[in-house]
Amino acid sequence: MMSVSIQAENLYYAYDGAPVLNHISFTIRRGEFFIVIGPNGSGKTTLMRIIAGLLKPEQGEISIQGRPLHGYKRKELARRIAFVPQRIPTDFPFTVSDVVLFGRTPHMGMFGLESREDIAFAQHAMAFTEVAHLAGRRIDQLSGGECQRVFIARAVCQNPDIIVLDEPTASLDIAHQLRIMDMMEKMKRGKNVTVLMVSHDVNLAAMYADTLMLLNRGEIVKHGPPGAVLTYETLESVYGCALLVDDNPLGDYPRVTPVPGRYLKINS
Repeated sequence: MMSVSIQAENLYYAYDGAPVLNHISFTIRRGEFFIVIGPNGSGKTTLMRIIAGLLKPEQGEISIQGRPLHGYKRKELARRIAFVPQRIPTDFPFTVSDVVLFGRTPHMGMFGLESREDIAFAQHAMAFTEVAHLAGRRIDQLSGGECQRVFIARAVCQNPDIIVLDEPTASLDIAHQLRIMDMMEKMKRGKNVTVLMVSHDVNLAAMYADTLMLLNRGEIVKHGPPGAVLTYETLESVYGCALLVDDNPLGDYPRVTPVPGRYLKINS
């Protein structure tokens, strides 16, 4: 039996009195590729920030590997969880190798000096994410896809048990989206890392997720394998548009196709 990696119990969070997460509970097991989907404003980013320890829920509790999140010291938590935010900061003059090496900070001693082992971890992380050739470049000189891979390299360099990513494929072209999803699959399979991700692309989510969780207005609409979550009845009720859901020819998971309004008019 796989051990529990993340346990959420009765999470509640509100902005200006309006609930963003409305008493939700779920479990993520070790080595699981768990993807959260849902419309804008459904609470996905807030949830990621709570799990990463950046926000404190107003009610409920998160446990990491069987231990309450609030029981971890910051440095100790950073050895367990690596977080890649939705908006990647690029307005600083550090090189790629510097940024990736920052991932070793939770493992460094009191003087913050990197060891040979830390440098080896950074080199491995850059090779794993295919950014080693950019090591000497400044982060503000990179494309969006390159920056995203560098910050994933920093997360890999932390050597975490859990990696949390908030829309890592947003604004990237198809090739970069697939490259990042393949990296996460490789992390899961090769290192038994738990991958928790937010995605707006339901088809990418269906292809890679072991488990999908569909959020809407801060509540869990459905939770389970892609085939159980991605039904046209469920998706149309949540997203409010016409969709075609059929079998994906690439594998045993559904494919979701938006139906443009002009086709609805033609057929009506």
